[in-house]
Amino acid sequence: MATNTADTDADAAADDAYEQLLDRVERISAVQSAGGVLSWDQQVTMPEGGTPVRSKQLSALSSVGHDMITADETAELLDTLADRELDDEQAAVVREVRRDYERADAVPRDLVEEISETSSEALSAWEEAKAEDDFETFAPYLEELVDLRQRQAEAIDPDRDPYEVLFEEYEPCLSIERAESILETLKETLVPMIDEIADSDADVTTDAFDGEFDTDDQEALSRDVLSTLGYDWDRGRLDTSSHPFTSGNQFDCRVTTRFDETDPLGGLTATVHEFGHAFYNLGLPQEHWGTPLGTSRDLSVHESQSRLWENHVGRTEAFWEHVLPTFAEYFDVDATPREAYESANQVYDDNLIRVEADELTYHLHIVVRFEIERDLIRGDLDVEDVPEVWNDKYEEYLGIRPETDAEGCLQDIHWSHGNFGYFPTYSLGSVMATQLFDAAEDDLGELTDDIRAGEFEALHEWLRENVHEHGARYETNELVRQATGEDFSADAFVDYVQSKYGALYDLESSV
Repeated sequence: MATNTADTDADAAADDAYEQLLDRVERISAVQSAGGVLSWDQQVTMPEGGTPVRSKQLSALSSVGHDMITADETAELLDTLADRELDDEQAAVVREVRRDYERADAVPRDLVEEISETSSEALSAWEEAKAEDDFETFAPYLEELVDLRQRQAEAIDPDRDPYEVLFEEYEPCLSIERAESILETLKETLVPMIDEIADSDADVTTDAFDGEFDTDDQEALSRDVLSTLGYDWDRGRLDTSSHPFTSGNQFDCRVTTRFDETDPLGGLTATVHEFGHAFYNLGLPQEHWGTPLGTSRDLSVHESQSRLWENHVGRTEAFWEHVLPTFAEYFDVDATPREAYESANQVYDDNLIRVEADELTYHLHIVVRFEIERDLIRGDLDVEDVPEVWNDKYEEYLGIRPETDAEGCLQDIHWSHGNFGYFPTYSLGSVMATQLFDAAEDDLGELTDDIRAGEFEALHEWLRENVHEHGARYETNELVRQATGEDFSADAFVDYVQSKYGALYDLESSV
């Protein structure tokens, strides 16, 4: 049988183009990773005076990365592969690179540089404003970032809702309509439940961790817990920062947390949360580093990993049965595991701080941020009005009003990075975490005994096999379907909170 020379040549050209595309994407990832290390350094170890130069360094790297992804060579390689026969993994890589290319190509280089430089400068302004409780210090930077991101959204697609366009930067595979629908389901479920809890006569321990707790000892405890959970210290480290975060890849993934002498749970919970992010990054396929197959899916999936470890492991009674003896090695705490569990899960709507919020009211904190940043980007809210609108929404949704902007609209770091569209992913991730954890227990059996014994390898392996090893091969809903057999929805989360908190607070509506 004669060989079709033209087809053979085309196949060879496609193979060569694919390998060139992989090489190009890996070099782009290297530039982006370098920027990530510089950003980590700015938030953790850089001296305060370094901001002017650091902002220019980050801007330069952003510009280089932008030029590489939008170069004619990238477009030509994608065009060569457009009509070629690709296997599933190759098709996924091309799909993801094409999405990044088209989005980046629409944004002018000078706008990319300006966003990066302004974000770097805004970080220092935010830190100063928060420390001094002075919104006016940060307001000019926030106003500029809103304008820059509006211009970015318009460049990408002038005919669509600018907030929707920015949301896709963090969650490219789920529609804003689905995100809003899930947030609405959470509000409809949680607001009446929180009201019922407030009226409950259940005797729930709330003071198991009252007192003062040395921050050095808290850090030592966090390190012990990270080791227990399975953090790979050869590829990671723990530091403190003004706002907990995780940064890195499968070879080097670092976590940060923060400590308060009066709140040992806050620091520990943040550490467990960031472990989830790091464990995801460290579980990505090393052989695919720098390509979509070795990159996390998106922020909703990333948050599902952190919220799974924080809530479905770290807030369980079994976890406290395991960790309380270690806790007692550092602190004089006279509490049973049950009392520790109840204190770790108490619902209190008088807490102003998102990262210290309980598992239920947490989502109302997210709704406040979501609604405000959406209105900012849509041009329906002026920056100067943010503090008052923030306080009004807290009073409406939680019945409390911040007395300071440091405890109000300045508490979170995200807007100093220009990360508008980020906040919904926290709630989406919490919902997804429940669906994934339920599927893990369906496959492995109930994990209570494993958690009580500090044995996490079975859960590790399940997450690696069903989430981590796929990188960005599947789009979000397909990844959830592959792992759980169901489409992504809030059903499992609603059942979970009704069961858990119905039992904790003797709620009639959840019986």
